[in-house]
Amino acid sequence: MAAGLLLLLVFCGGFSIMSIELLGGRILAPYFGSSIYVWGSLITVFMLALSIGYLLGGRFSLNNPSVTRFGALFLVAAAAVMPLLLVGNQLMDFVFEYIEDPRYGSLAASMMLFFLPTIALGMISPYAVRLLVEHREHSGHIAGKLYFVSTIGSALGTLLTSFYLVLHFEVNQILIAVVAALILCGLIALGSDQRTRATA
Repeated sequence: MAAGLLLLLVFCGGFSIMSIELLGGRILAPYFGSSIYVWGSLITVFMLALSIGYLLGGRFSLNNPSVTRFGALFLVAAAAVMPLLLVGNQLMDFVFEYIEDPRYGSLAASMMLFFLPTIALGMISPYAVRLLVEHREHSGHIAGKLYFVSTIGSALGTLLTSFYLVLHFEVNQILIAVVAALILCGLIALGSDQRTRATA
C-alpha cells in the first residue's frame, strides 16, 4: 500500500475517534446532562480505551503484519460502533434506571457504549507504524509523522462535528456516516493489498 494512502486511512481513524467522542456528549445529555461529570466520564473512558488500543495495536503488529489485517481493524471498529446505533437508547435507558447519579451513570454508560470501539480505533496508528517502518533508524520519524496525521484528523473531526455536523444532522445520521467511512477505509486497505499481491 502506498504510504500516502495509508496516512489518509490513519487520518480517517483519528477523525472518527473525536467525532464519536463529541457525539457521545449528545447521546448522554438527555439522561445525565452535559455537566463536567459527563465530559469527565467521556474523556476518561476514551483516554483509557485509547491507551489500551495503542498497547494492543503494537502487540498485534508483531504477528505477521499485513495491510489486510490493517484493513480488518477498520471493519472491527465499524462493527464496534454499530451497537450505538442499534441498541444505544436501550442501553442508556437500562443504565439510567439503575444509576441516576450523573457521575457514575455517565461513566457506566460511556464504558458500555464507547470503550470497545475506541480500543479498536486506537489500534490503527501503532499498527500503521509497523507497516511503514522499513529501517529501524527511521522508526521515530515515521511514528511522529503518523501520530501527527492522526492528531490532525482528530482536530478536524472535533471542529467539523461540533461546528457543523451536529447543526445539520441527527446524531444517528452522523454515526452512520462514521460507520460507512470506517467500512470504506477497511475495504480500501483490503483492495489495495489484493492488488499488490496480484501484481507481485
